[in-house]
Formats: sequence, C-alpha cells, structure tokens
Amino acid sequence: MKKELMSIEHMILIGSTGRNSGKTTLAASLIRKWKGELSVIALKVTTIEHKNGKCPRGGEGCGICTNIEDNFELVEEINPNKNKDTSLLLSAGADRVYWLKCLNDHLEEGIECFMSKISKNTLIICESNSLRNVVLPGSFVMIKNICNDSIKKSAAEVMNKADFILENDFTNKIDDFINKIIIEKDSEGIRVKK
Repeated sequence: MKKELMSIEHMILIGSTGRNSGKTTLAASLIRKWKGELSVIALKVTTIEHKNGKCPRGGEGCGICTNIEDNFELVEEINPNKNKDTSLLLSAGADRVYWLKCLNDHLEEGIECFMSKISKNTLIICESNSLRNVVLPGSFVMIKNICNDSIKKSAAEVMNKADFILENDFTNKIDDFINKIIIEKDSEGIRVKK
C-alpha cells in the first residue's frame, strides 16, 4: 500500500535536472519577493544513499556522505557571509535557513523533524528533488538545465509531478514566474496556490 504524502501547503519546492541549474538563484529571488510581507524559512535537502558511502559525484567529494552520524542531520545556517547555498539564502533575507542531510530511507523522518520547528504562518522555500516523493508542497517547480541533456535520477523520478518547468536560462523570465505564485494567508496559516 502506497503511503500518503505529507501535505505542506506553505512550501514552494524547487528541484532541478542537474547541478548548477539555478535552484539557489530562484530560491533567493523568491525569498527577496516575500521577505517583507511574510516570515520566510529556507531549507536545502541533501539525500545520501549510504552512510560512509562513496561520493556519488566521484572523487573525494565534500565529506557530506561520509560524516553523517545518524539517519538525518538538521543544521541551521547562521553565517550569511560564506559562499555556500545556505549562506546565500540567509543573505537574501530568509529569517532562518536549514540544511537537512538525510539518508534516502529516512527522508520522511527528517522532514517531520524540520516541520516540528516551523509555523504554518511561515513560507518555506525548499531546494530538493527527492523531497517530492514524501511531500505534497503548495507548488513544485522543476528547473531544466538546457546546457546538459542528462537528468539526475532524483529529478527523473519526480519531473512529472512538477507544477512548473522552467529552463535555466530564466534570468529574464524570473519575475514572470514569481508573479504566477499566489500566496493566501488567513487564520489557518499560509497556502501557496499553483
């Protein structure tokens, strides 16, 4: 029996077909758009196949896949001045930024831990492909990297679930896309409309 997805109506989920496609650029633009009107929390999710496994990108890697001790780790970014995605999201104006490093089989457990810290009156801007397998966000946008025809496995699994597909040459079209996102707020909380 297929498990029901966790509904997170106050989340805009951003996926991509490959690395360096513009997820963080889009996320930062979304944060800047709503930071004055709403509380905005950013989340970056990194899924890991195996503890102490080899880097899926080859070579020595960055150490993420080899240093996770539990099934997941949730870290808050506090430094907006580093050249990391999470720091860029913080410097864009997010109230808080988290990085969820998680074994694939424990993604639901990791997102439940994150959600236990977040109010329904908060807009969540999240970067992840794999998270779409366990959550139903208010809106899911997939960025298609037009410079590279290959598609990450995690993107191929969820691309058909995207509400929007943007090509990563979107710099001139980013405002048009952002204006398509509608956010409703009432006593129940925030909802992102497709």
